[in-house]
Amino acid sequence: MRLRSWLVVGISVALLLAIGVVGICVNRSALRAAETVHRADSLVLATNNGGLAAQVQLVSAKELNAFVTSRPLSMTAGDPGDQAALAEYARKSSHFSYGLLLTDLTGNPLNATEASGSLPDPLSPAFGPLISSLALGRPGFSSLMTVRGTLLQAVAVPIVVGSAPEAILYGFIPVVTSQLQEYLVQLKDDSHRSMLVDATGKVGAASDPALLGTTVDPAIAARITSTESIFVTYAEHGRSMIAAVHGGLPGGWAYVRTQSTAAFDGPVRNRSLTINLALLTMLLVGAAGLAILGYRSQLVRRRAEERFSALVEHAPDVVTVLDGAGRVVYASPSGRRILGASAVGTSVFDLIHPDERANVRDRFAALVPQRGGLERMQVRVRQADGNYRWFDFTASNQLHNAALDGIVINARDITDSREMQDRLAHDAHHDPLTGLPNRRRLQQTLADSLRTRPVAVLFVDLDGFKPVNDELGHEAGDDLLRQVGTRLAACLRPCDVLARVGGDEFVLLLPGVATAADTEALTERLRTAAAAPFEIFGQEVRIGASIGVHLAAPGEQPDTVLRTADQAMYAVKNGPARPGRHRAT
Repeated sequence: MRLRSWLVVGISVALLLAIGVVGICVNRSALRAAETVHRADSLVLATNNGGLAAQVQLVSAKELNAFVTSRPLSMTAGDPGDQAALAEYARKSSHFSYGLLLTDLTGNPLNATEASGSLPDPLSPAFGPLISSLALGRPGFSSLMTVRGTLLQAVAVPIVVGSAPEAILYGFIPVVTSQLQEYLVQLKDDSHRSMLVDATGKVGAASDPALLGTTVDPAIAARITSTESIFVTYAEHGRSMIAAVHGGLPGGWAYVRTQSTAAFDGPVRNRSLTINLALLTMLLVGAAGLAILGYRSQLVRRRAEERFSALVEHAPDVVTVLDGAGRVVYASPSGRRILGASAVGTSVFDLIHPDERANVRDRFAALVPQRGGLERMQVRVRQADGNYRWFDFTASNQLHNAALDGIVINARDITDSREMQDRLAHDAHHDPLTGLPNRRRLQQTLADSLRTRPVAVLFVDLDGFKPVNDELGHEAGDDLLRQVGTRLAACLRPCDVLARVGGDEFVLLLPGVATAADTEALTERLRTAAAAPFEIFGQEVRIGASIGVHLAAPGEQPDTVLRTADQAMYAVKNGPARPGRHRAT
């Protein structure tokens, strides 16, 4: 009997030991899988944020290049016209409010918006990455520098005359008020810090403004040249820290996201430790018999289910399972939080935006017969309130898997990223002052139209605009340009295009118009609209408009067409004087 009892105890202990070992291994495997997914998601987030930061940098360089191409400079040392143009641009620019500097190719200053002592020396070591980029034919971005207590970053573009560079234009961004700083402040979170650091490891933008101008840990500084997103571990004030680093940004800059290792590992590892301790306790009390064994087994199972449920519920992604017809048979709890309602029982195609629905149906139909096949797509999904949000779908065919028996979709909300991309694309093709298409957009539209049909091109130059700027100020001039754009647009057909090409010059494209008779009435309406009085800051202002017309035939080159229309405008402008010159009362 005693032998039998010991045998029962031995079997119970052996069973507990076996189950405990299996449980620990399973828990470690689940922990490794969760950590792998978490690390991969963190690196993807670092890559995306680094890419967005790089786009913001490049937008500043595009703005500087647009000024160079739209406002020719004499590039003569001390030229007052160049200095006035640089000063005006610095006042209007959303990036280069600190100032601009024009130099020759060897770094000798030619002109600037400020006294030479107020601007950085182009031969400073901080300009090293910038010079290297310019040498490769790309816009240049400097490292962080300090001038009279102000943290600055320089952006430079070459000024090309003919086919060779003749000078370099530098724009200086005060990093405290830069768009990159505003962007990172929006990413502020108590659990981590987001930063952009230059090639030397100095912080040029941060979710915590107090970090500006400081130097990151040497372990991070040593890895910022990596063009792939990587993790860096280091110690800070006795705490173990981890950083996600994405380098390769223009000028050798890098995106860095830091947090404590404990915050990074989060509750997953803590819960895993709790389970391991519970399993070890079960082994110590193995002599309690099969009753305790059953109880402990149920406890472990319940905790594992709670852990999985918590992970799925609080995950940023939505996981759904579809049947072969596209109906939702399972949706993770995060789906209700993000979409506002449960999608179970609904056809996924009813939730897709009508513009993408047909494409999604076709790709779903192609995926169903592919055993283990994968499809990735970006679509808009309807929320409970009727609004649509962008999601990145990864669909995996698991119809052959008995445990899943469906098409598994992992959906991630990318609405903010898409909106940022759309804003950047819009800003690259529109005038920031009037909101009208800019010269680049105009040339693209003109080239497309001239492939198949004639186009009437009207080049409009305002008469009397300069006195408005001189007498009432540049703010009044800006308001006048916006009002002129609104009036001119009201005279056009829906298919016509109005663009601002620089200064007080506008260009109108009339697709399909091939005769002068078709443009005479519109030209007169435009002159009348421009001659009518404007109210600027409580004062009545009158101006006029000189309009050059060119009837372009299909196949003509856009540059030639615009140049001809410009010449026609100057011919009109240099003719007999017309009434309607500026008068302010």
